[in-house]
Amino acid sequence: MGNNEIGGAELLHKIEELWGEPHKDLKTYSGLTLAYIGDAVYDIVVRTILVARGNAPVNKLHNEASSIVKAEAQKNSLQKIESLLTEEEMAVYKRGRNSKSYTTAKNASVTDYRIATGYEALIGYLYLDGQTDRLLYLIKEGIS
Repeated sequence: MGNNEIGGAELLHKIEELWGEPHKDLKTYSGLTLAYIGDAVYDIVVRTILVARGNAPVNKLHNEASSIVKAEAQKNSLQKIESLLTEEEMAVYKRGRNSKSYTTAKNASVTDYRIATGYEALIGYLYLDGQTDRLLYLIKEGIS
């Protein structure tokens, strides 16, 4: 990366620095809050991968991204990486999965949606904890 470029962990620290938000204890965050940020992080990683492959029509990019970030695909990704998770990561995943959400995904079973919420909680946790390398490794293993 060049001097003006920043990665995931650096981005988080810059945001904390510029907005004066101190790093908080992630154990105090609900599973749904972790999933909320994890959903966005996962989406940006997937979109970045697709765009890095080359210029393409936006509709094609959107369709490819949608097929990767949908609940069923996230469930499949989680199943691929489950054996790689540490005890702490598994606990975060379960906290997200077991959260009582008042919404459900369109075109997804309740089970797939809950598993995807747990997966997103894990992604959000790793992002907020500055574990960018681990986050990207798990995503790569999950979508490979």
